[in-house]
Amino acid sequence: MIRLGILALSLCLFPDATALAQEESDAHFGTTVVISAGLRGDIYFIPENSQKLPKFEKLKPVGTIYTTQLNVPDHNFTLGFPGVTDRFEWFAIDYTGKFWIEKPGKYTFALLSDDGSKLYIDGHTVIDNDGVHAARAYASTAKLKEGPHTLRVSYFQGPRTEVALILVVAPPGEEDFSLFNTEDYLSPDQQKEWNRAKLNREELKAKRKPGEDFILGPIIPSRP
Repeated sequence: MIRLGILALSLCLFPDATALAQEESDAHFGTTVVISAGLRGDIYFIPENSQKLPKFEKLKPVGTIYTTQLNVPDHNFTLGFPGVTDRFEWFAIDYTGKFWIEKPGKYTFALLSDDGSKLYIDGHTVIDNDGVHAARAYASTAKLKEGPHTLRVSYFQGPRTEVALILVVAPPGEEDFSLFNTEDYLSPDQQKEWNRAKLNREELKAKRKPGEDFILGPIIPSRP
């Protein structure tokens, strides 16, 4: 496992990382809208002064969020989880999901977080970035066969208010990292469903007449 400089990783992914971090509304951990082919993140409250990831099996989740990628740059976090809880410190999120490998080989993953995090693939620890610390990144490799795989990212936030959580990947034969997005690793059946849904949306859009995108509300008579 190799430790990466946060500046090098951030600049590689986000040339305007400072401006991006200021847009807190865009730097969220997920949404309450279900994404069937995405990552499911169960949210937990943890005791104050926790120094490492909790034993999730001993806790009860307070809510669930969904996302296709982990893209939370280092920034000041006070937003909480709209629709779930307003807590912004002393919480943990356990993300789980599935992905499909079409090109077998050695994949390099990098995980940046503030505070602790761990990456598991097929039940094996690939990156251990646990503990209370400022934003830092570690990278490691995993040799993956063609077919389905499971992914888990466990994360916790300690004392207020700086947070960060970014997962990136470099496929076999590539040096540049890009955000790991479950939409880039769909199974053949999921890809067919996604293409079919996209085609339906395009056909519906082509059939629309000018003005059909606007929904006219009920007409209220004016006062005499």
